[in-house]
Amino acid sequence: MAAPKPQPFQARDKLAFLLSLVPYLMDHDRVTVAEAAAHFGIPAEQIRDAVNLIAVSGLPGETAAYQHDDLFDIDWDAFENDDEIVLTNRVAIDDSPRFSAREASALIMGLQYLSALPEYADRASIASLIAKLSRGTSGALAPVGVGEAETRERLMPSITLIRESLDRGLQLEFDYLNARGELERRRVDALQVESVDADWYLRGWCHLREAVRTFRLDRISRAEVTDAPVSHRVSDVRLPELFEASPDDLEVVIDVEPSAMPLLADYIPDGARSRPEGARIRTAVRVSHYHGLKRLIASMPGVVTVVEPAEARSVVAEWAAAGVSRYR
Repeated sequence: MAAPKPQPFQARDKLAFLLSLVPYLMDHDRVTVAEAAAHFGIPAEQIRDAVNLIAVSGLPGETAAYQHDDLFDIDWDAFENDDEIVLTNRVAIDDSPRFSAREASALIMGLQYLSALPEYADRASIASLIAKLSRGTSGALAPVGVGEAETRERLMPSITLIRESLDRGLQLEFDYLNARGELERRRVDALQVESVDADWYLRGWCHLREAVRTFRLDRISRAEVTDAPVSHRVSDVRLPELFEASPDDLEVVIDVEPSAMPLLADYIPDGARSRPEGARIRTAVRVSHYHGLKRLIASMPGVVTVVEPAEARSVVAEWAAAGVSRYR
């Protein structure tokens, strides 16, 4: 009984086969038709037909018209005389888009930052993607990075306890150093953790203040999970903006260029008196702590000057001097 005649490829099958055949030929500098047929388990004639189709395939150039270098090409003498397939010009796959070094560096920095988030920490998939980006760039990566390991190591004890508090639905208790340098024991129903730049914050219902409060994780110490169940969950309360004004905020008087006033709108409290002071405007801003003030002033060099209180001027000046000294 004669073997059944192979059925011709359907359009979808032919496309799938071609997408497999091209990488196969690129991985083998020289392969016979018989070897390719045996590899794919199809008749040699179908391999020959596919090779002829590949030879008229490619990508149009900038003129939107196919030029010689825009098409695959093969060694026709080897194909017709020796039944061998040799690609002499490769397109499409070799010219696939690759990230530049700067683009890959920016993506890697974002992934490193993401891996520092408590909910994404130690994710193998992020590490794998970073490795692939490092290998798949068109040039050397820029020597930049985010210190996520240091951040996690420093804050992980607090983050671990916050996770436990959230998972078990139990109140969290800790010592907290507020913006005025006062140490208080707080009992909190943890709601969520957020980050801004390099700073991490716990949002929670504070039983001492009987309201939602924001706590910087690096000001938390001697934290422990209690046996008391939480009475407030994130679905039960309204979370204010992360830097919404509170009675504990510190007020700082500044002189600012008029053109920069819109950039400070979120920091200027309602009812603040703004008046001309020479070529600048004197106004007030509210910050939760002087650490945040340092970042705010540094983001607007030359256009903002801290006027008072003296402690605020000193903190900003010392921070700026420490930064300059690192360049010497």
